[in-house]
Amino acid sequence: MNVDSALNQAILAVLQQETEPMSLPRLGKRLGLGVSVLMRALTLMGDASLGGQSGPGWVQVVLQDERWTVSLTDAGRRFCAEQAHG
Repeated sequence: MNVDSALNQAILAVLQQETEPMSLPRLGKRLGLGVSVLMRALTLMGDASLGGQSGPGWVQVVLQDERWTVSLTDAGRRFCAEQAHG
């Protein structure tokens, strides 16, 4: 996974500021991107297994009350903290 991509960094930066799960449309609006673009990036940043390789598990995407939300996992918060101090 390309950790250094500008999109991944932007997503992580926004989510790091949130204490509650954020709706995908709201995240898209903040970043000026469509939900489909976000879902592709978030899938790679989650823990899904694609091509036999699991993602890093930094984000969690959940369908809750007919609304998709996204949040950082503990692993995602640790990763962001390491990047800030590294």
